[in-house]
Amino acid sequence: MPTPDINKTFERVSAAAVREAGQYQPAILADVAGRRGALHGRIQALRPHMRFAGTAFTVEVRPGDNLMIHAALALAQPGDVLVIDGKADQTCALMGTIMMNVARERKLAAVVMDAAARDSLDIEEMDFPVFSVGTNPNGPTKQVGGRIGHPVSVGGVTVHPGDFICGDADGVVVVEREKIESLLPLAAHKVKSEAKRIEEIKKGNVDAPWLQAALVTAGVLKQGETL
Repeated sequence: MPTPDINKTFERVSAAAVREAGQYQPAILADVAGRRGALHGRIQALRPHMRFAGTAFTVEVRPGDNLMIHAALALAQPGDVLVIDGKADQTCALMGTIMMNVARERKLAAVVMDAAARDSLDIEEMDFPVFSVGTNPNGPTKQVGGRIGHPVSVGGVTVHPGDFICGDADGVVVVEREKIESLLPLAAHKVKSEAKRIEEIKKGNVDAPWLQAALVTAGVLKQGETL
């Protein structure tokens, strides 16, 4: 039996895990996840102060058409993040003020789309987190089918429905639903380690303790040589 285009039922990251993971910068989570899961840098916050954390509600559309995004807005749950595979198209905007107001009223956490947005000044006033491939004033069509609740490719990263996703001024990071809780202790440890290292630097200890060995391993220096 063929898989339906609209999948309404999938397991989500727990609200508790979202709250805890949302304390950490995307950069921290990307590092402890093996330096992976970061979307391509073309997908950026409309305004640098925007940040979010939530569960991925995936949508795939044809370039320039937002029919399935309207359907997704009717189905997404509070705390979800619309994650839209718009094929990196910048010839028109897939969402603007009206749809973002709907998303906010439905208590979604954010919108992330591999496509353009519009009405950026209005969205800034709303203070609703939107991450997109820039802006374009041209509007979309509403004619072509797509898929909801299926794995998508956004910014070069595979995103499954229910995955953890977060973003800030650096960009967006996705972590698999099954993996996020196991990374939380590692994230906490990394934050403490980085804070300790910064304090050491402020006290004048600016030398990287690992650099010498790394240069020898890379063949830049011979054993026993120093910078």
